[in-house]
Amino acid sequence: MTLQEAYNFFESLKTETIKKSEIKVYEKFLHMLTKLESRGFSEDEIQSIEVELDSLNLDSNPENRKRYFTKALRKFEKYLKDTFSLISKGHYTNLYGALGLSFGLLFGVVFLSSWERSLGISLGLIIGMLIGLTIGRSMDAKAKSEDRVLD
Repeated sequence: MTLQEAYNFFESLKTETIKKSEIKVYEKFLHMLTKLESRGFSEDEIQSIEVELDSLNLDSNPENRKRYFTKALRKFEKYLKDTFSLISKGHYTNLYGALGLSFGLLFGVVFLSSWERSLGISLGLIIGMLIGLTIGRSMDAKAKSEDRVLD
């Protein structure tokens, strides 16, 4: 399936449905395909992307479309990240924000629980999230300067 065929396929799916959650998934695919077309890939790279689109088996008619295409979108994003080091906008911010929350919870329980327990946990979560978001934002800015973001 070529990039243009995939784009047309998702456009037709978008017009067929009225569910907003499905439309969001289709729009993410459309946005990603548009950005991929505008990048300067070689013929071999485009061919490998098209092979990956074929392997996603998008033409099938699944019972739960939203779940199926969400999984396909995640798999396609993982492929782009692993193969071409391309990430979606806010990728590192989301990743490090979640890690910051996890480590902040641990920090709050272990070190700040000498205060009132809920206050220590809350402060740990806030501090961890802020540190994680700061690191994630800086990594997103670095990726954007290296032109690795599909925004």
